[in-house]
Amino acid sequence: MEFIYVLDILGTFAFAISGALVASDKKFDLFGVIIIAFVTAVGGGMLRDVLINAHPINWIGDLNYLFTILAAVILTFLFKSKIAFLSKTLFLFDTVGLSVFTLLGLQKGLLFDLNPIVALIMGMISAVFGGVLRDVLTNKVPLIFEKEIYASACLAGGISYLTLTYFNVPKDLNFIISACVIIVIRLIAVKFHLQLPKINDDLFGKT
Repeated sequence: MEFIYVLDILGTFAFAISGALVASDKKFDLFGVIIIAFVTAVGGGMLRDVLINAHPINWIGDLNYLFTILAAVILTFLFKSKIAFLSKTLFLFDTVGLSVFTLLGLQKGLLFDLNPIVALIMGMISAVFGGVLRDVLTNKVPLIFEKEIYASACLAGGISYLTLTYFNVPKDLNFIISACVIIVIRLIAVKFHLQLPKINDDLFGKT
């Protein structure tokens, strides 16, 4: 679990930097950048905990998340021009964080005796809704609604976890396999520019 915790912190760090970069590009002041970085990094987990009435809420029970977010904001301000060169590394952290957030959220839902389908949704919320909140607050169309296979990868990994749980696969092995499912789907989707079909005139014809 310590290894998973480290991945969780790395994912939080990558999400916080992505939020800080977006806010900085929008010319937000320091307070605005901190808020957007915070929302991006822990917003999904916070929303999940509110929905399932879990206490303490994720970041309140562990101040390391706040320290990680502040470190991400400081690094973004000091080295913004150089961070652009680390985009591939940050994308990898982001993808790993996405997988870890999904599965931790799913596990927490199951721990609270939620229906597996509801727990699966909680896992997806944990992973993607920080980004949704970031995009809404910065006046952008959320990434998961516009392009890329993002939330779908989370759902696929969550379904893998539930399926392997049904067949009594050891918990740690299950976590690793399901995380890899999310990571591989995300990497393939980005590399080959895969997208879900859109509902438009081409699909249904003009009215």
